[in-house]
Amino acid sequence: MAEERPEPWLRGTLTEVEPVRRAVLHALELAEEDVLRWTRDLDDEMLEMKPLGLPSVAFQMRHIARSIDRLLTYADGLRLSEAQIAALRSEHVAGRSVEELRHQVVEAIRKVRPFAAQFSQEELNELRSVGGAGLPTTLVGLLIHIAEHTQRHVGQLITTAKVAAALKDAEGS
Repeated sequence: MAEERPEPWLRGTLTEVEPVRRAVLHALELAEEDVLRWTRDLDDEMLEMKPLGLPSVAFQMRHIARSIDRLLTYADGLRLSEAQIAALRSEHVAGRSVEELRHQVVEAIRKVRPFAAQFSQEELNELRSVGGAGLPTTLVGLLIHIAEHTQRHVGQLITTAKVAAALKDAEGS
């Protein structure tokens, strides 16, 4: 059996990054590793399965990638585009392969590091607004939320992937 690597925050990496951004980046690194691990053996049927009424793994993957994109837009001080709004409305629509979805998640996560690095420590406290209601937050609040929101949906993805695999195994028995 292969030895498991410690989680990113225990690897001694990103020491050049100040602690808050480092925590965000480590959480996203773990999220990426978990998505890749738990979707590795899923076929298209399992990807779109909604066991016990849970949102599908594919939905979670689309939502992770698209929500990171939306949150980075808000962090940049911008409003969502029509394309982003349309993408939000279509997150439940099936139609991509597991490889395409994995690529979308990885690309979205990997955009965060250079984005976060471009701001000074002082700029992290700058005010931002979220959504049509313009709810108040800060740049650092958005970066932290990207990490926590992504982790929440990765946890749901893992649970759904486990249930889908167990159901598929039970069918084959």
